[in-house]
Amino acid sequence: MTSTHTSSTFSDSWLSAAIARIEADFQRSADTHLIALPLPAFAARGIDLYLKDESTHPTGSLKHRLARSLFLYALCNGLIHETSTIVEASSGSTAVSEAYFARLLGLPFIAVMPRSTSPEKIAQIEFYGGRCHWVDSAAEVYDEARKLAQETDGHYMDQFTYAERATDWRGNNNIAESMFNQMAMERHPVPRWVVVGAGTGGTSATIGRYMRYQRHHSQLCVADPVGSVFGEYHRTGDASLTGVGSRIEGIGRPRVEASFIRTVIDRMIEVADVDSLAAMQALSQLLGRKVGPSTGTNFVGCLQLAHEMLARGEQGSILSLLCDSGERYLPTYHDSDWVQDKMGDCMQARQHIEQLMQPALAS
Repeated sequence: MTSTHTSSTFSDSWLSAAIARIEADFQRSADTHLIALPLPAFAARGIDLYLKDESTHPTGSLKHRLARSLFLYALCNGLIHETSTIVEASSGSTAVSEAYFARLLGLPFIAVMPRSTSPEKIAQIEFYGGRCHWVDSAAEVYDEARKLAQETDGHYMDQFTYAERATDWRGNNNIAESMFNQMAMERHPVPRWVVVGAGTGGTSATIGRYMRYQRHHSQLCVADPVGSVFGEYHRTGDASLTGVGSRIEGIGRPRVEASFIRTVIDRMIEVADVDSLAAMQALSQLLGRKVGPSTGTNFVGCLQLAHEMLARGEQGSILSLLCDSGERYLPTYHDSDWVQDKMGDCMQARQHIEQLMQPALAS
């Protein structure tokens, strides 16, 4: 008897193989490390600081988790098929990670990005077989990505909308579950604070929901760069807000994104650009390897909260993320001439950060 479902059977077969490839890739990757920061002046007072090192993913950043989740979400919802072109609005780490997964599935990938995107990110996207499509400003990426997806009969991944729903926040080895499992044997296993940045808002949504679901007595803080609208949106709930955006790559946005869930966030801390870079430099020296600027933003938030705990006589742990490696930013955020030209003098901010790292001197 001849089957009348040849096309469907072929599609189902491809879908099954695609999901299997992604799951096999996941099994080949060990979980990322939890780093206890060597800050004895805090530890002596009962406060421990940690970073979960997301730079060790195959594509080198926290966005590897997001890209995997977005692909599985799109596959299981029937949004991607064997001839789909994958399109994303991203000039950063998400595009690099999505290009990796598109290549894994044998699908073409297009990243829509501003012309100002760094050559290093472009090279990484192209290394994984992706193509870059240019627009003049960051505000144009969304509409252009939708247009390209329509023209190619492809799929616009739309990280800014789907980041918060693509990840199973209840568990299933999401980043929150991994963080809390790794903290289990520490002096203060349930963190007083978890500190993250927000670009799409997917990570903060996952962690905030998970902590509530598991009934952890932890609070979530988003460290947000100057120029981002997230802080004001958190205060007001006005989703129509627009701003200039952030100069710290990967976090902060000029508009409110659908994946940023303000109601799961307990605290926002606005961080000046020079403080982010000064903290990036100080943390790089502390760890003996370079970290990226968004990790510096996180570190500023951690230090501020640690000092507030000291002032209240509290003990506990503060847990954050090392988002990606500083090697991606050697010609930019780690280049003193570039920083001086684009961000200004960070010397005073660096001295301030180093004082904060020594609470006996800063108090």
